[in-house]
Amino acid sequence: MKLGTVCLLALLPLLQASTIERLERIQPTTWHLGMNLNPADGHIMSYTTGWTSDSFIGTYSDALTKDYLNRVVWRQPVSYIAIVRHQRGEVDAVKVFRFREENRSLLSRFLDMNPGREVVTEGGPLQESVSANAQNLHDDPVFSAGGDLAFNWAYTDNGHRIVLTGGNLSPNGVNDDNTHGLGNHFSCDPGTGREHAAQWAHEISNIQDNANPVLLQGTDHGAGAKFGSGPVYGNYAIYVSKDASIFPGPGFRLQLEVNVESKLRFFEPAVFDIETEL
Repeated sequence: MKLGTVCLLALLPLLQASTIERLERIQPTTWHLGMNLNPADGHIMSYTTGWTSDSFIGTYSDALTKDYLNRVVWRQPVSYIAIVRHQRGEVDAVKVFRFREENRSLLSRFLDMNPGREVVTEGGPLQESVSANAQNLHDDPVFSAGGDLAFNWAYTDNGHRIVLTGGNLSPNGVNDDNTHGLGNHFSCDPGTGREHAAQWAHEISNIQDNANPVLLQGTDHGAGAKFGSGPVYGNYAIYVSKDASIFPGPGFRLQLEVNVESKLRFFEPAVFDIETEL
């Protein structure tokens, strides 16, 4: 037997079998409910309430029907966020985003108020799912505007906790009361989160341009003369996760934790049959 043949025989266990093969592995991941906003439950979750207080708001039993904040979830380092509009716990519409800066808690992000005005996600929504039966989408603060999420949008004495970059983002120093989103106030110190005048607090405002009155969802707002109560489009739930990047779509029944399965795809190295005589 020639030396080359001996060497090849020694390598055969490594060179046997086949072509490239694609494999899939199922990885369970979990979303955690951090906040729920109901703009007509009698509690105003404005810019100055709840977002940075590191305290529990609401109860587990009413977590998806009233204003709610889970301080444990709010402190967890996360990389993904889902904003879910729902009707009594049933998903109506959802957008999923990936944070530009991974493994930071929502509490630390919302405490970052000075100077604020930070675009915190990148690449737009990873997922956008809307029910065919969803209503009031034309001026919804989340689902009528494109782009990424911005946190702590501040200008003069105005502050907005969550806005979409595809909506109007008022320039710094321009007091036009013309940015709209979730967790709003038209009379506060947005750099510290302190309230100046309670009548200008409001929970959810719709996308609009210099409207008077300012069109709001529900009745959870102060008595400011330029505010107008409007229909409630749904509750808005904020879920976060360290590793989940997809969220169940319309019709899904929400819970405090939502488990999903992600498919990881990978390829085995190429190994070929070799028949050679040296």
